[in-house]
Amino acid sequence: MAGARSTSRDIERYAGLFASRTRGMKSSAMRDLMAVIARPEVISLAGGLPDTSAFPSDTFAAIAQRIARESSAEALQYGPTEGLRRARECIAEVMAAEDIRCDPDDMIVTAGGQQVIDLVTRALIDPGDVIVAEAPTYPGAVPSFSSFQADVVQIDVDDEGMRVDLLEETLDRLEREGRTPKFIYTVPTFQNPAGVTMSLPRRRRLVEIARERELLVLEDNPYGLLRYEGTPLPTLRELDGGLYVMYLGTFSKILSPGIRLGWVLAPPPVLHQINMGKQAADLCSSTLSQLMVTSYFEEARWRDYVESVTETYRARRDTMLDALAEHFPPQAEWTRPQGGLFLWATLPDFIDTTDLLARALRDNVAFVPGAAAFLDGRGGNSMRLNFSAVGEDDIREGIRRIGKIVTEQVELYGTLTGEPAARGPRPAEEKGPGADVLPMRRARRA
Repeated sequence: MAGARSTSRDIERYAGLFASRTRGMKSSAMRDLMAVIARPEVISLAGGLPDTSAFPSDTFAAIAQRIARESSAEALQYGPTEGLRRARECIAEVMAAEDIRCDPDDMIVTAGGQQVIDLVTRALIDPGDVIVAEAPTYPGAVPSFSSFQADVVQIDVDDEGMRVDLLEETLDRLEREGRTPKFIYTVPTFQNPAGVTMSLPRRRRLVEIARERELLVLEDNPYGLLRYEGTPLPTLRELDGGLYVMYLGTFSKILSPGIRLGWVLAPPPVLHQINMGKQAADLCSSTLSQLMVTSYFEEARWRDYVESVTETYRARRDTMLDALAEHFPPQAEWTRPQGGLFLWATLPDFIDTTDLLARALRDNVAFVPGAAAFLDGRGGNSMRLNFSAVGEDDIREGIRRIGKIVTEQVELYGTLTGEPAARGPRPAEEKGPGADVLPMRRARRA
């Protein structure tokens, strides 16, 4: 009913037709904001958008002309479900840059990384099956897990990533209850939304746990090449060798999200099921997009582009950290990411960031409320902030606007209660497994 508002009669007419699983579907927090943040007057620190304006327009034009001249018939045709061989060879080159050895025959090209999450969940989850995820977790995974009626159990993270000790305790509890997770979902490097990175000891222990308990792990690694400081750590896939770790990659953050290309590596039996699920979903990924990637890679300049946007994002991250230190009140805390696109800010308990967003939008600035990264009601006083999509001046102004609103809330609380607001909530170790915050350092630029 495009262009018409639904009435109670409309809802009643169609309600009985929907599958029961649709009752558990959740909307994507980022998608809900897209119409608002697309307005030119809004400073958006919400979306996980790379700066596509940095991609050379003359290069884009040359690639398009080359495909039209040399490969138009192929570009306009269906392709194999697993993807063009040349595109998979490009993917193997990207993975080699992170020291991951892989065979192009052991992967499937997908319509972005988001489709990998959907296909893996589709292949493995029956209603009520358990998925273990981080707390907070990637907000885009929440709608996918919910649509397949998974029971998502979340494990707190701190400055070193997922608390693997809490993971083991949770797995023991689930075992006593007679429940075995179908897979563990993690973004170990520059985590979305928290920006933290899983330490090497925890990575090794997580891989050991997967082997000891014969559990699958879905490693989501969109940001690994966007490092601003620190030493690269081995991926879970590299440590595991592909026995239990499924690997999700994407061109969205290192090339362009508009081409909608990602990929998945998985143990052969799982990859077979993913292939069948993709056949049912869309037959194949865009042949045109795959040819754009292969044409670009033939010029062997993709690493230069990644390095250039990394320098840009590093400067924007530093600008945001400085702005937070200047404009947010002492009661706020935030992470200092070594790479990626996000940081995670935590405010006093009495502030609800979903309500705060409504107030911020009136001042034409947006962020993602923290509750979107949880499935159990936590995260209400947190927010995800993106620094890659807008320039440094807009970052400073956006943080200034949000900081002004937060400061007003803190001062109002003090006026109403007669006592100053406490600093950010205590670290998870002090509060126990139900903690809803990260033990974050108040960080300025080094």
